[in-house]
Amino acid sequence: MTPTAAPNDPLMATAPHLSDADALAVLTTHWGITGHLTRLSSERDLNFLVRTDQNAFVLKIANPQEPILVTDFQTKALLHLADCAPTLPVPRVIPSRDGSAMVYAPQGTIRLLSYLEGELLHKAAPSSRLRTSLGAIAAQISNGLTGFSHPAEQHFLQWDLKNAAHLRPMLADISDVDLRTRATSALDHFDEYVQPALANCRQQVVHNDLNPHNIVLDPADHGVVAGIIDFGDMVKTPLVCDLAIAAGYLIDSGNPEQSIAAVVESFHQHLPLTKSELSLVYDLVLLRYVTTLAITSHRAALFPQNAAYILRNFASASMGFLALSAVNRTEFCLALAKRCLTRTT
Repeated sequence: MTPTAAPNDPLMATAPHLSDADALAVLTTHWGITGHLTRLSSERDLNFLVRTDQNAFVLKIANPQEPILVTDFQTKALLHLADCAPTLPVPRVIPSRDGSAMVYAPQGTIRLLSYLEGELLHKAAPSSRLRTSLGAIAAQISNGLTGFSHPAEQHFLQWDLKNAAHLRPMLADISDVDLRTRATSALDHFDEYVQPALANCRQQVVHNDLNPHNIVLDPADHGVVAGIIDFGDMVKTPLVCDLAIAAGYLIDSGNPEQSIAAVVESFHQHLPLTKSELSLVYDLVLLRYVTTLAITSHRAALFPQNAAYILRNFASASMGFLALSAVNRTEFCLALAKRCLTRTT
């Protein structure tokens, strides 16, 4: 199969281009800041780490294919969290000289955010304490976003688990035949059982991408989450999807049940889940693995020059998918419900 990019789809578009000198000029003109710039890896945007003598920032240039309203959605969510949950460790929007949160340029919408110091999770080994810490902060962010709304909250995003049915054309790019067959079966199960059940779940705006590259750890204690970054995949979707994404990335292949349950139980203590939501965790974690396998395989075929970055989570997703697939679904769901709902009562 020869991959083709959908028109006006930022997921399939190349990242914007801006030279270091031009980026510095934008920074100086609109924010009155100068400093040392370092390019940061990104799936579809262009990001620079900016270090001055006193502070550090992230200069973000959104993909031109991303609608301005979607970028505004992400920005307004961060401003909302700054107002209603000021202690949450998330990036803060730095207004430009004229007080604007966003600057519009031909290369894309440009923003400046605060930089959260620490070690990214993908460089550290998950632990029980870390799973508990992530579950708690994931719930706190969802609590902070409860009630937040925006005209772009329902925008289509392929990473949104409720849209998994649209992954089918991408499955052909998964080169491992057995993995592709298993992923296809998981999508069949989604179509028949999971998607109808999601329609009856609570929905709200969520982060939607709590992966190890977006989780910042305390430099002095890698068992504590010190920050959550990259709100670029935010969307309104079933609340339990956000939890499933977080839990899936911290799976222990030797003990998938306990490692996932640790994140879920911690989340549940801060934002109680219903029995129906708990019954979908297994399927949704599995579905996130399928989403990662399909999208990254397809995008790596489209953009081989960026394949190393695009496929950075492929191996862990494959491992997690196979490990969780080996677990009895019914027993997992019963044990998870007992662990969480017994504590609640």
